[in-house]
Amino acid sequence: MRLLPFVSACLACFGVAQMSVAATAPPATRLDHVLLWGRGIDEVTSVMSVKLGFQVRPGRNPGGVANRYIRFADSSFIELLGVTRPDPRFDPGMKEDREALKEGPGARTFGFRSASLDTLRDSLAALHYAVTPFFTGPDSKKPGWRLFAFDFDRPPLSSNTFFIDYSPDYAPDQFDPTNKDDYRVTREHPNGARKLSSIWLVSGDAEADRRQLEKMGFGHAVPVKLPEAGAKGFCVPVGPTALLALQPDGEGLAAQAMARGGPRILGLSYGVADLGRAQRWVERGYERTLATYRGVSGESVLAPTQDDLGLSIEFHAMQRRGSSCPQ
Repeated sequence: MRLLPFVSACLACFGVAQMSVAATAPPATRLDHVLLWGRGIDEVTSVMSVKLGFQVRPGRNPGGVANRYIRFADSSFIELLGVTRPDPRFDPGMKEDREALKEGPGARTFGFRSASLDTLRDSLAALHYAVTPFFTGPDSKKPGWRLFAFDFDRPPLSSNTFFIDYSPDYAPDQFDPTNKDDYRVTREHPNGARKLSSIWLVSGDAEADRRQLEKMGFGHAVPVKLPEAGAKGFCVPVGPTALLALQPDGEGLAAQAMARGGPRILGLSYGVADLGRAQRWVERGYERTLATYRGVSGESVLAPTQDDLGLSIEFHAMQRRGSSCPQ
């Protein structure tokens, strides 16, 4: 399955509005995955596997836009995308993302996962958000997922988003979903990455994103600063994960990203089993020494991936704490 065409089609569809009520995000909601464009599918695969130490799984290549997957033990994943021919069949969302990214690498779309999609959609519609009907896939005979999104012309956040859930046996990267060993090993990575901790959004107004997230039911924001990225803003808990709503704070990666093309996903943070191993892998891949620092998720290291991926990849030591944001 390739999610982006369906997601982008959703974003271009109809909106619904009802009377305003207070939103309450279902407790099962978490961040699910990011759609990451590379300059080409083989190049982005090489960066993610050789330089960063992720295991990349096969996808498909319909219409001249190929995809591949990086899946994690917590059920989150990264969907890699790349153009494979001069005249790809872009849907409106793809075309808009590619134009905003100036056909370079980067990400502008991410998804929330919720086991209570109907409740969440009703709540958002009642708050006058323009939300699409439900879409299902990969086919009508055996739908493995369903989703809804915000209207493409009226996105409330600085990056595009959608809300999705999956059937219990859905595993598009498995030839035999009943093979538990295959399922396990496809979520093991040489760099020790285990889980998605946070997605970092960057815009010119972090407070605007914070207000919208609170209206949706994602409150309890905590002010944060990311000196390593030249950013400041808010950490917003989303179940076991966190959404960072950021804006540039002086010179740095956030200001550079905005200058390249405006709001987008600035970075991704992943918990690893052994931070030293992840650091050594990235240092070998990029042939440079990296310093650790105390980040939002604890002791961390930032891979120098902006030129390759159009966003940053942060690895941090796994830790036990009650909240996905600092207290």
